[in-house]
Amino acid sequence: MSAGIIVVPITVIEEFHLARLVEDFIELVGDSRGTDDPAIARLTPNPYPEDSDAAAEFTDATRDDLLDRRLADARIVRAALAEYSTDIDSLPEEDALDMREILITMERLDAWLRTLTAIRLVIATRLGITSDDQSGQDGRHDVYEWVGYRLELIIQAADEAESASNT
Repeated sequence: MSAGIIVVPITVIEEFHLARLVEDFIELVGDSRGTDDPAIARLTPNPYPEDSDAAAEFTDATRDDLLDRRLADARIVRAALAEYSTDIDSLPEEDALDMREILITMERLDAWLRTLTAIRLVIATRLGITSDDQSGQDGRHDVYEWVGYRLELIIQAADEAESASNT
């Protein structure tokens, strides 16, 4: 590990799926202008739930900027992930499970943390997840958990990098 670089191990198939989630997030946020999508509302919280006029004014003043920042962060994350021009399903299992390393600079760490957190919020909204203790009967909740796991790995790697630089 170089100073200022976080190394996060990931399999090829995981990187592919993470890239797809980020692409879907970019599309959602990019196409959200003027919509009442509950997931977008979750990404742009209302600090004035008791005052609809103040809430509308705040939303008008901040929503587009906030969504633009979320898009910029997500594009940073997507740029760090591999491009896949082939059908990932056609990869032999051995190749799909090959380990890779994602390199995240400390300057881009916050973009990663904000993007993965935002993706989890969108998934939670879509699935009706209101607490981390909730579990579902199908695999959709697994995606929510997996993104949380990836987020935790990045946080741990950042903590380890910070500890190493302080010694």
